[in-house]
Amino acid sequence: MLNEWHEFYTLLGTAAAALVALLFVAASIASGFLNPARAGAVRTYMSPVVFHYAAVLFASLIALIPTQTPQSLGLSIGLLGAGGAIYSIFIVVRLFRDDVPDLADHLGYGALPLAAYAAVLVAAWLLTHGAQSSVYVVAGSFLLLLMVNIRNAWDLTLAFIKRQSEVRASAAQAGASQPPSP
Repeated sequence: MLNEWHEFYTLLGTAAAALVALLFVAASIASGFLNPARAGAVRTYMSPVVFHYAAVLFASLIALIPTQTPQSLGLSIGLLGAGGAIYSIFIVVRLFRDDVPDLADHLGYGALPLAAYAAVLVAAWLLTHGAQSSVYVVAGSFLLLLMVNIRNAWDLTLAFIKRQSEVRASAAQAGASQPPSP
């Protein structure tokens, strides 16, 4: 059923794996900012990106299993979609609870991943019922998730750069206000 989609899922999974690796590099560079005081922000912003990239990678690997049937694929991605939707609801709640003012963050970290997982659940139902359109819904769902998380990873990178610049400026200002040592 997915034979014609082999290259798509290979590329999708490879992209997700590479991007999560780059996110780990960015996190290691920003490790000075990822402290217990910012644990809530990490859970709201960083963890979902890793989760969603892992979901795209998992879905790609599942789709590439040669003996996959529509029913087994539907069940697998249905479970993934349900877990992702529940996780996304927690993130949406955190965004509102933390009173995040940025609409782009509400969309990128909350609403769009939730919509993608809802579409995954629809795709799972379509797969188990043999609908030909299901392969397009599956592909579109995970492509949306990948693209939204590219935006989110870029957002995190810019936030890390901004924080790094603020720390450097603060350190430079503190150094300038110190009297020279004898």
